[in-house]
Amino acid sequence: MGRRVAVIGGGILGLAVARRVTQVEPGATVTVFEKEAGIARHQTGRNSGVVHAGLYYKPGSLKATLCRRGVALLKEFATEHKIRYEECGKVVVAVDDSELGRLDDIASRAVANGVPDTRMLTPAELRTIEPHAFGVAALHSPTTGIIDYPGVAAALRDEVLAAGGTVRTGAEVVAVDERQDGVHLRLRVRGQVPVVPNGNHAGPVATAGPGGVIEVTEPVGPFDLLLSCAGLQSDLVAALTDEDPSPRIVPFRGDYWLLRPERRELVRGLIYPVPDPRYPFLGIHLTKRVDGEILVGPNAVLATAREGYTVGTLARDDLRSTLAWPGFRRMARQHWKTGAREILHTVSKRAFVAEARRYVPALAAGDVVRGPAGVRAQAVARDGSLVDDFVLASRGRVVHVRNAPSPGATASLAIAEYIVNQVVPTAA
Repeated sequence: MGRRVAVIGGGILGLAVARRVTQVEPGATVTVFEKEAGIARHQTGRNSGVVHAGLYYKPGSLKATLCRRGVALLKEFATEHKIRYEECGKVVVAVDDSELGRLDDIASRAVANGVPDTRMLTPAELRTIEPHAFGVAALHSPTTGIIDYPGVAAALRDEVLAAGGTVRTGAEVVAVDERQDGVHLRLRVRGQVPVVPNGNHAGPVATAGPGGVIEVTEPVGPFDLLLSCAGLQSDLVAALTDEDPSPRIVPFRGDYWLLRPERRELVRGLIYPVPDPRYPFLGIHLTKRVDGEILVGPNAVLATAREGYTVGTLARDDLRSTLAWPGFRRMARQHWKTGAREILHTVSKRAFVAEARRYVPALAAGDVVRGPAGVRAQAVARDGSLVDDFVLASRGRVVHVRNAPSPGATASLAIAEYIVNQVVPTAA
């Protein structure tokens, strides 16, 4: 009999990890636990859909190596499962001479990371690729693409199920207990019919949750291995196993606007700014999606809820956790001016569009309508630094993905490969 493996998180990474376990250990019994009623409800289903080529990342970092490997795996997976995928290309645009040095650095990183066919463009060459874009120079990455990430997640789930695994939605892991016989979990399952506990309270226990909704707590296990890919909740799940509280997840909401259909001709592919090296955020950009929509954004403003996708959404425990974290306070003191500018972009449509108009001057405030929003799980260390690279932690039978920001979706199949092939044997 194979190992019993539990995976926390029904986003693209958790499902990719579960699938990889079934490939490497066909006899394993794999169960994915997802607290939402369906898969891919958070970062996987709310990102821009870009398949990053690996332009920005420090050569030799996990981001760089796993992004490049991930692109190849993702493209192959999309072809196999007939998932929408398009190499629409990206231009990273320098709008003035002050950005040329940073653009050259990105070009050098692209070469070091093995990104194919990148080249520097003159203003005239830029206009042949993006006729409405403006810049003094640009870096072109023709192999940067776009994909349907929720479609990828659905296909991964189907592979897990076909291999005999289980994907259990509506099941939130609220306790982890590693014992001699394995890892025991306790789940909170909302909305089920009340269950009468047995005499020793080892089985499900029903209580009335908020608003009178029935919450059932249920023990499951033991498992030989626990792999946590909890995204926005990754630090909270790590705390269940007494892991180091650093890094802490600080949520940043990103708001998008959408180009009106009659103005989509302004953008052919992906138009990006030269990023500020102090931040992991790429800045407001223009992004084609596989459904034909054109996104403008996102900004990056502190969210008052880890899953707060609209302005004004408040989760007191989430906000309290953020404000109490020493790393957040150090970060806020250092970067308050940037934070103030992002708040302006949130409250002012004109200011938001004006930032995008630096790259596409023909864009006007009337050309956009309100679009979707996402929340980025930004890991912040105790010293206030923004954690940039992927971070994994393993101890005993438990492996945590502590940080998997962009290009986490692009790299998901490669991260899964890395975890199962290299990290799991040392934790088993």
